[in-house]
Parts: sequence; C-alpha cells; structure tokens
Amino acid sequence: MMDIYEKLGIRKIINAQGTLTKLGGSLMDPRVFDAMREAGTAFVDMNELHRKAGEYIAKLLGVEAACITNGASAGIAISAAACIAGYDKGRILQLPNIEGLKKNEILMLKSHRNLYDQALLLSGAKIVELGFTSFSCPEMLENAITDRTAMFFYASEAESMRGSLSVERLIPILKKHGVPLVVDAAAELPPVKNITKYIELGADLVIFSGGKEIRGPQSAGFILGHKELIKACDENCCPHHSLGRSMKIDKETIGGIVRAVELFCERDYERQMQVWHDWVHLLHDRTHDLTHFSGKIGYPIEPGVQPNIIPRFYFHMDNLTPEEIQRKLFEGSPAIQVGIESGWLAVNPQCLQETELETVIQAIRNIR
Repeated sequence: MMDIYEKLGIRKIINAQGTLTKLGGSLMDPRVFDAMREAGTAFVDMNELHRKAGEYIAKLLGVEAACITNGASAGIAISAAACIAGYDKGRILQLPNIEGLKKNEILMLKSHRNLYDQALLLSGAKIVELGFTSFSCPEMLENAITDRTAMFFYASEAESMRGSLSVERLIPILKKHGVPLVVDAAAELPPVKNITKYIELGADLVIFSGGKEIRGPQSAGFILGHKELIKACDENCCPHHSLGRSMKIDKETIGGIVRAVELFCERDYERQMQVWHDWVHLLHDRTHDLTHFSGKIGYPIEPGVQPNIIPRFYFHMDNLTPEEIQRKLFEGSPAIQVGIESGWLAVNPQCLQETELETVIQAIRNIR
C-alpha cells in the first residue's frame, strides 16, 4: 500500500540541515506516537489536563511551573498576553484591543528583531526597539522603561549579536522596575542545561519548542517560569476563551509532549554528542580525497544557527556555488537538504539517521 506521502505525490527528504519547521521539525519516538494514541481514547476535562500536564512537565524539568502551548510561536503570543492582561478575565477577553490598558508596550533590543517577534503583536502590544544593530548599553534600557512597559522580550538566538546585551546585564535593571523578562529559547537545545539557564539567571518566562530537540509533536511547545506568571499564561491559553483559544492544543498533542519530555530527560547527551561527532568525522574522512573540494569540521558562528554546540561537516567545491550544490542535492534522488553557513555547505547531523549516512556521502561524492 502507498503511504500518505506517496499518495499525495510528496518526496521524502533526508534532513541534513536540522530541526527546521519547513522540514517538519524532528522525528518522534514511537513511544510518543503511542502516548498520543492513548490520549485519544477518552474524553477528559481539558482544563484539568492542560494544567496537570504543565505541572508534570515542570517537575520533570526542575522548574517552578509550565504552560503547554501550540508551538513556541504561540508561546510568544501567550506570554505577551499574560504580561499585559494577567489573569483578569475582562482584560483577557479585551485583547488584542489594548485601549485603556496602561501596560501595552514590549521592549526588545533592535539586534534581536526577527521573523518570530510578529507573534508579540497578536496581543495588541506595541514593540519598542532599544539600541542599534551594532550597539546597546544598560543605560539605554534604563531610559526606555516607562509605566507603559509590559515586558522585555529577549531572543536567545541573537545573544551573540554585536548590538546585544547579556541577560546578566539586563536583569538588575528589569527587576528594579518590575518588568518581566521573557526569553525565546525555542531551538536552544542541546545543551540540556539551557532548560533552566535563563530562569536561574533571573528570567520570568522561557519559551521552548516541543517539536525540535525535545522530539515531540511539532505543534507543541511550552513556557517555563514562575508560578504566578505561568498562571496568567494558562488563563490566556486554550482551552480558555482568550487570545490563545485560536492556538488550540488537542489532548493527543498534550499526551505526546508529556511523553517526549520524559524521554528527553532520559536521553544520554554525552553519548549523543559523541555519535554526532563520529558522523561528521566519517563524512569528512569519506570525502577528503575529492578534487576541487574542501571540507572541514566546525561549529556555527553565525547568530541564529542552532544548536551551535552540535558539530557540522562544512564543505565547498571550487567549480560550483554553494547554492548550486544545495540545489543539486535537493533535486537528487533521494532529496537531501543541507544548509549554507558563511559560504560553506553545512551538514548538521542532528536529524540524520545512521542508515542515511552512506547515501549522503555518495550524493556528495557524485556532485558534478
């Protein structure tokens, strides 16, 4: 019998780029599918399921509280709504109309603006940029905070940008003025320590994707943080009538993300990092004899490429542009998706299967 992709005429892809949404995130463990199937066999009180699943995940991850969301982008929108409306039902139902709501502005560094911060605007808030793309300083933050400031949004992927400030430098000022710090760390795993890193530094809410290295349903994510603010996130999230109602999470997805977090906590990342290290070395060793070819092993240096602790195999060819090589690999059979970083083709082993390594090696060797 044809599988769903054959039926729809969709080519399957060998993913050598990473946990990108455009490629489907990551692959789920069969035990996650089992949990989703089990969750679909009964009716439950969705408010209770959402709340108790969040409590369970928080305990597993060693944080105070958690709110499960419909992906990390939904987590951004719900965090903004929580900081503006709290758990006041009248304010929650008013959003995204912010008329009469005093705190309706979100501060963020200009160098942290990205394609995901549009989710902040769903709350009705206004984004106020701080600093320049190449420079910012704590004094700028001090001067930017007003009685309209609802929160500060920090994109962890931009932490190394020239115009960025570290969380450690932001926290004292934000705490002094009572402004919550919300961190988008959607793809910042591994290392596992990043789960609690920003909270330990003083962040109030931290957002993660459930469909990347957590390896749960791609439509899942969660917000971690302090109990009172997570309570506000819950009230602004489904199944409540709120801004988050349109970002519905089904019981199957909740069952899946709970099991995925359990498995994530059990994963041996010391061993996993060694496997990824061995794979990129194999790719390097099996291609170094090619003519007009240069290869090396390294780590991402461009801001926004995550996770940057996973080694990559980088290569280029003298007779073809990176874009031409990327296209040839994708148009081959099977299709192989690789990234381009700083003018080099980048093979990220994060989503590769061991059985696919030989196919990738031969495809690279056969490029003409």
